[in-house]
Amino acid sequence: MPDSQEYRFQVNLSGMIDILSNHLYSSPRVFLRELLQNATDAITARLDLDPAHRGEVTVELAGSGAGATLLMQDNGIGLTEEDVHEFLAMIGHSSKRNGTELLGETSFIGRFGIGLLSCFMVSDEIVMLTQSAKGGPSIEWRGKPDGTYSIRKLESSLTPGTKVYLRCKEETDFYFEPESVELDLLHYGALLPYPIRLSEGGRERRINAEPPQWIVNPELTQNHRDEVLRFGERMLGERFHDFIPLQTSTGRTGGIAYILPHAVNLNAKRSHKVYLKRMLISEQADNILPEWAFFVKCLIWTDELQPTASREHFYENEQLERVRGELGHSIRTELLRMSETDEPRLRKIIDLHALSMKNLAVEDDEFYRMIYRWLPFESTYGHKTLGELLNEHRTLYYTATLDHYRQLRHVASAQAMLVINGGYIYELELLDSLPRILPGANVQRLLPEDVSLAFVDLNAEERAATLEAARAADLILQPFRCRVLLKRFKPDELPALFTLPEEAATLRSIERASEESPQAFASILGSLGGSIQNSANAYSILYLNLNNPVVERLFMGKPTGRLNTLVEMLYANALMMGHYPMSRPEMALLNAGILSLIDWSMDSDRKE
Repeated sequence: MPDSQEYRFQVNLSGMIDILSNHLYSSPRVFLRELLQNATDAITARLDLDPAHRGEVTVELAGSGAGATLLMQDNGIGLTEEDVHEFLAMIGHSSKRNGTELLGETSFIGRFGIGLLSCFMVSDEIVMLTQSAKGGPSIEWRGKPDGTYSIRKLESSLTPGTKVYLRCKEETDFYFEPESVELDLLHYGALLPYPIRLSEGGRERRINAEPPQWIVNPELTQNHRDEVLRFGERMLGERFHDFIPLQTSTGRTGGIAYILPHAVNLNAKRSHKVYLKRMLISEQADNILPEWAFFVKCLIWTDELQPTASREHFYENEQLERVRGELGHSIRTELLRMSETDEPRLRKIIDLHALSMKNLAVEDDEFYRMIYRWLPFESTYGHKTLGELLNEHRTLYYTATLDHYRQLRHVASAQAMLVINGGYIYELELLDSLPRILPGANVQRLLPEDVSLAFVDLNAEERAATLEAARAADLILQPFRCRVLLKRFKPDELPALFTLPEEAATLRSIERASEESPQAFASILGSLGGSIQNSANAYSILYLNLNNPVVERLFMGKPTGRLNTLVEMLYANALMMGHYPMSRPEMALLNAGILSLIDWSMDSDRKE
């Protein structure tokens, strides 16, 4: 067998640069972020040489329209000629040399050596002048989007640092306008610990204010409450009334969780502003906090998370998972502290964000034990907290689904029976687990058929008087596998109550799925239904209320030839009252019944 021959990949360098500069990033505006990040890295490296060094960045704008230019200058460590070749000319180059991390694990933001390429989105050439603080000649580097670059040693020495010159290319002058540049510099660099100055039109101004003291020490925020709230409004665009400081055990990630002043949907997009080494990495971070924490909007700063190549998100790894868990722990710990020392504050949060509190309580028994008495529930006694319901000193009956609750609430309310709606998200799990966190709590899940406990059986005389009509009604609904039982119950205005045991509910779901499924799938569903349809529990029950004047007249009054239609209409009405989806035969029955009632009404008008 002949030896195989190895070949090397051929890379179209200009095409690669086009991909990186035009498709890696979300918007051309990120070129300023990348320049700021490079400046931040350079200043960080300079501080390693000289801890007393005071870093600063200056941006100068000149000209307008197609002739506009931008200069960004930092007084960081600068680059040697070797650094230029290694970090600017090798796309995808590793940040390790001989197995050693060049930049340190988290000392620098830029780890990919491709950030500068974003400038090709707004300029056809990048010109860099740099002088290394370690010595050596000053260097001029010129790069073009076709993948070529040139290096020239300057005769005169510059002060240590780097200058980057860009001239806007056609249709990108918007990104060079003073207002746009100022907003973007503030957007990305608001928390940087050194001044960013913008110079244009003969005037210079500082863009970012001095970072507040509590940025480094979030535990100080409670002593600067009004300042922290104003800062959150300025940075996140909402007016907040409360917040929770965040801090990981290492101290390398911290921030402020601002409590949203309005209720939010469980499926609402969660987005937070996250800063890496004080530089804004993402304003749409949705995986930095646990999912239950959707009631807060955060400013988070870190130096321990690893950004993706675009530096707009973080890698989902064990480190991020740990940070996410510890930030969630910060929120949980503060809520627990409130439950012990600041109950009114916690109640205000729970009232506004009950769903998130219930989510956390489901996951954490200790938290549930601390706040259960303030969690709100819907019940036949009205919307009350769990503590208020427990104070009733009676069994807490609860339903497993919203439909079950809707079926039972009228009857239960009329009987002064306390039933809690467990059909909303998290509530069934909380009610099921209540005895575990509160020994002695008397809770019991209620099924629709259990409501018959509140019904009154007919006496012998009533049973005899209604026997024939009741048998007829039972036969009428046999095609729908529904039994008819006459009872007396409250409220009188409720004529009928439809209940569905578990097996009957399963069979009903299978039949509805069969109606809407392709033939092959429908036959499989049909065979599944056949295994339970002969069971006694596969029948639903229609309770007819003899306390209701219409029902009483229908079953104890003069016999009527309209019994079939009227029973069918009572059945359809009970289905709708219970919010049950109706099958095609049931919809046809309802339609025919309505037409019959209209026809009878017209006959009555003609006779008059």
